[in-house]
Amino acid sequence: MQKKSGIIKKTVALALLATMALGACTGKGNVEEKGEDASMGIEDKSKYRVGSQVSDAYVDPAKITQVPEEMIKAKGYEYDREKLNYELVWSDEFDYEGEPDPEKWGYDTGAGGWGNNELQYYTKGENVEVKDGLLVITARKEEKNGAEYTSTRLVSRGKGDFLYGKIEVRAKLPDGRGTWPAIWMLPTDWDYGSWPKSGEIDIMEHVGYDQNVIHYSIHTESYYHSIGTQKTATKREENVSTEFHVYAIEWLPDQIIFSCDGTETFTYKPTKYKSSPTYKEWPFDKRFHLLLNIAVGGNWGGVKGVDENIWPKTMEVDYVRVYQSPEITALQK
Repeated sequence: MQKKSGIIKKTVALALLATMALGACTGKGNVEEKGEDASMGIEDKSKYRVGSQVSDAYVDPAKITQVPEEMIKAKGYEYDREKLNYELVWSDEFDYEGEPDPEKWGYDTGAGGWGNNELQYYTKGENVEVKDGLLVITARKEEKNGAEYTSTRLVSRGKGDFLYGKIEVRAKLPDGRGTWPAIWMLPTDWDYGSWPKSGEIDIMEHVGYDQNVIHYSIHTESYYHSIGTQKTATKREENVSTEFHVYAIEWLPDQIIFSCDGTETFTYKPTKYKSSPTYKEWPFDKRFHLLLNIAVGGNWGGVKGVDENIWPKTMEVDYVRVYQSPEITALQK
């Protein structure tokens, strides 16, 4: 019995030594936890991001497929961003009176919700004018063709279409619950298919119920809000409805950098998410055009209802400027 007991004691002792060694390797065991990590051991961790979803950068080795080289986008470009030269190629300074320059602007018109259950009817010229050096878009509470509100959706399609460059828009935004102004871009040719396959660039979006919070976003087949994968950023910018701010992007062959008043707010670079992006992550190698509009209500702008007592509301635009870099243009040849 004594011999057997000695064997048992020896076995227990070895097990304890192994446990202590494992604890030393993992940082656990008898080491006393200190600071914030220790307190997290007893508090509700549900408020933290605890890795419930796998990043889309993760690739299951069992599902690896080789992406054909000709399908890979936004890779292999060499340039020094800090040394790029930019030249003004298209602009509207709104230094005239009357309707927007028909050589530069057209209209999307009608109602029907525009895919977001919006409440406005977009008119052709009735809700926009150029005066005192500004483009003024006005949203009104008035019935037209079954819609409760009217507004304008101004577009440069077919008159100002661009591939890469710096786009700057100096604007003052409407306030009030139910307003949804946007400065944005859509594909001119829709080469990759219907939305969101051919992409969307939201230079600036603002919803009136969340005053002074600016949203900067892109949408693609892989990344868009309806499936919860959109790539976006928000930043509080003071006095957006009482002062002018410059909303801008620098659109390069492999990334889009968003900014407000010269301060960078968000960069979309598809290789941060996929090692070999395709058009599903980067449809931004085709022509896009500009849109300026005020929507009313809708799935986002109307989340907290629409204040019926605030109308009319305006978005004022001081200028729209598009610059392009000869160095970047040369990379496309």
